[in-house]
Amino acid sequence: MSRRLFGSVRSRATLAATLVVAVALVAAGAAVLLSLRSNLVGQAGTEAEHTARAVATDIALQRPDEPLSVDTDEPVQVLDENGGLLAASEELERISGTGTQAVRPQPRTSPGPAERGEDSDDDTDDDAAGESLEPGEIIEHTSFTNGTATLDGETDDYRFAKVHVEVEGRGQLTVYAGAPLSAEQSAVRTALTVLLIGFPLLLGVVAGVTWLVTRRALRPVEGIRTEMAAITASEDLARRVPVPDTHDEVARLALTTNETLAALQTSVERQRRFVADASHELRSPIASLRTQLEVGTAHPELLDLDGAVQDTVRLQDLASDLLLLARLDAGERPGDTRFDLGALAREQTEGRAGVTVDAEAVAVAGSPAQVGRVLTNLLDNAGRHARSAVTVTVQRQGEWAVVAVADDGDGVAEADRERIFERFVRLDEARSRDDGGAGLGLAIARDVAVRHGGTLTVGRAPAGGALFELRLPQAR
Repeated sequence: MSRRLFGSVRSRATLAATLVVAVALVAAGAAVLLSLRSNLVGQAGTEAEHTARAVATDIALQRPDEPLSVDTDEPVQVLDENGGLLAASEELERISGTGTQAVRPQPRTSPGPAERGEDSDDDTDDDAAGESLEPGEIIEHTSFTNGTATLDGETDDYRFAKVHVEVEGRGQLTVYAGAPLSAEQSAVRTALTVLLIGFPLLLGVVAGVTWLVTRRALRPVEGIRTEMAAITASEDLARRVPVPDTHDEVARLALTTNETLAALQTSVERQRRFVADASHELRSPIASLRTQLEVGTAHPELLDLDGAVQDTVRLQDLASDLLLLARLDAGERPGDTRFDLGALAREQTEGRAGVTVDAEAVAVAGSPAQVGRVLTNLLDNAGRHARSAVTVTVQRQGEWAVVAVADDGDGVAEADRERIFERFVRLDEARSRDDGGAGLGLAIARDVAVRHGGTLTVGRAPAGGALFELRLPQAR
């Protein structure tokens, strides 16, 4: 179920964005609450310290023979050096977290263990209490504790400040004064409530906005997918996917998809033409060979063995060409054998009448058999169209090894200089069965040249005929 729920990019993007915002909000909310609590507790401590020092100042000014009194609405205790309670707020009914839990002065020498309950924030307070002070002097050090106090029947949490004061005739007294923490607790509770209510709402807004934005951003992708599915179902490669007018990654994806479809359409159409042309080329010699065999069967004396052999050889050559083209289309690697292109050219021209060779040694890398097939096709083509002579040269030109095959025939019209490299293309003068081939030789030659990192072009020879130039990169 979870795979299906989060199986789309939109769901995963929404979940990721929501989780990131949730973590950020929790961290920010915790920091805000801690900062708020710290500030409010500090403010309460400041108020408690102010009250404690004010009370300490008042009792320092009182005469030694007068009883100590505390005139304040906050919970205050005044203890002697032995921890005995000397004075407390009039409305104080119960207290905890200070030096003693007593709320009314009682004669004693030292506090009992059950009454101490002190929870100081500063471990150096005992040392501070032992400092030598002048009469009326209040110690600068203040320590703080947390506790509770009951005033006029209401119990609240308080922040207590503890200061020492030297009183003439009474010794060093300790004053505890408290400030309520109700404001801090109320503010923290309010902030926490706001966060608990606001966070889910904000996360919902983030999730909704992310869902809508992602949906809108991915809508062109869904359009591309839908159109691609329709193209696959209809097998109509002429169709194209919609290109959004956004100039972003999705638009570039659509453009690349259309380019791929165009290339695929061209390849499929080329393959269909190839199959149709191959079938047509095969049909003629097969039909001719079958006719001759049928005639020979009925009338042995009329059997044309030479014609049958020629048709068989033509079928064999055509099958070999088709097989080589199929391997080239399948991406067969040419290999990396190092060989001498000049020696290969001399080998291919050996025994050919009317062919002049001027070849220097040039090393190239690739398939000697395929490059030899290119030279053979070029020589065969030149031999069919030459009047009397064919010239072959091999030389270096920069980083290239160049083979030039020139004849003194009629040449190739400029309009046909690219068309003759297409498969099954034969010019009008070479369409007869005896003079022309299947129209695959030059197509094979160019494909092999391109797969070896080179080029094959045709121009005009100095003698007026065709000049084919094969350029291959020299071997390093």
